[in-house]
Amino acid sequence: MSEGRRGGAQRPGLGDNRETPGQSDKTYQSDQPRAAGKNHRGPKPAEHRANDKNSASNGDTAPGFIPRTRNSRGTYAAVDLGTNNCRLLIASTRGRDFRVVDAFSRIVRLGEGVSRTGALSEGAMLRTIEALRICSRKMARRNVKRYRCIATQACRSASNGEAFLARVKEETGIEFEVISPQEEAHLAVAGCTDLIDPAARAALIFDIGGGSTEVSFLRRPSPDDRGQAKPVEIAEWFSMPNGVVSLSERWDGRDITRETYEKIVTAVMEDIRKANISPDFEEIFRLGQGHLLGTSGTATSLAGVHLELTRYRRDAVDGLWLAVSDAREISERLRAMSFDERGAEPCIGMERADLVVCGCAILEALLRIWPANRIRVADRGLREGILTGLIEEDLRKRRRRKRLSKRRRKRGKSV
Repeated sequence: MSEGRRGGAQRPGLGDNRETPGQSDKTYQSDQPRAAGKNHRGPKPAEHRANDKNSASNGDTAPGFIPRTRNSRGTYAAVDLGTNNCRLLIASTRGRDFRVVDAFSRIVRLGEGVSRTGALSEGAMLRTIEALRICSRKMARRNVKRYRCIATQACRSASNGEAFLARVKEETGIEFEVISPQEEAHLAVAGCTDLIDPAARAALIFDIGGGSTEVSFLRRPSPDDRGQAKPVEIAEWFSMPNGVVSLSERWDGRDITRETYEKIVTAVMEDIRKANISPDFEEIFRLGQGHLLGTSGTATSLAGVHLELTRYRRDAVDGLWLAVSDAREISERLRAMSFDERGAEPCIGMERADLVVCGCAILEALLRIWPANRIRVADRGLREGILTGLIEEDLRKRRRRKRLSKRRRKRGKSV
């Protein structure tokens, strides 16, 4: 069953250890939309300063993460623990902007088997805790000032999800919160709004995860009375319990025939229809006035294959415009490959070889209902949304303190 509702005017890994030095260090600006450049890519990465080896033997020795309050001004961290991936981002601030200084991503398949058993397996939990120990050491070494760690569908749906997160806190020092599908959708939007084409009437942002898919529809309001453009709004959103891991377990993602692929697309479309999204958006997309924006591994996988990368490069993928015709051609090519052939693709790997075609099927289902000519690819999402929220919250507190201090000084002078 899909979950969703109308929105208000709110602004909103491929392979093991995919984020490597030279790919993670980047300056992000908050709520500053950028036009699509002629090179079809988003903002260029800043000069790299991170030293992320993405391994347990990178020199980190802290036994567990303890939030630091000294010598750590402006250092933030975000951890996104999903059904398939464990991802960390650490950033320093520059006003409302932030620069990524360290990152880590590992496929852990925490939700493996949950669709069948209803519980997290011991093997999946051990893999995840091992990855989170690395996150913990990195956070301690970087003297993180503030952090937020979120868990999504796997921990939401598993009967032992709460007990597992208590175990994580005890063994790694990291405290997680399980967020709702609504917040998951809004965080994904907050992390990539600057990649929306300013000329588009609407954008569909999709985040295809391991255990669920979140979809948000953003609309650009009419200019105000002075002709000033207004920020995009989340008009509607929905979440459905279809992700690459759950679909792969249901349909055997290692070997998908053309007939099976069509059955997956049809089943996903049926779930999408349950969300009752306004028909206005179908009209906007049929008129060619909207585009899709993908924040998931499916989108970045298709981009990497399209670019024929011999090694995944975030700077080449993030912000790329991908023609829908190219996306469909690559999807069919991947479907027709054997499991081993897909695993040999540098931007897919063996760990995603049984998942990527199911992600393509979810994307195809979205395109059949909301047709578009192009997709923008975002190698960013929940973690960037978390960091933006933490930084803006601190800036608001700082401004309040300054106002209170100013009032006190005025009262002191008047006495």
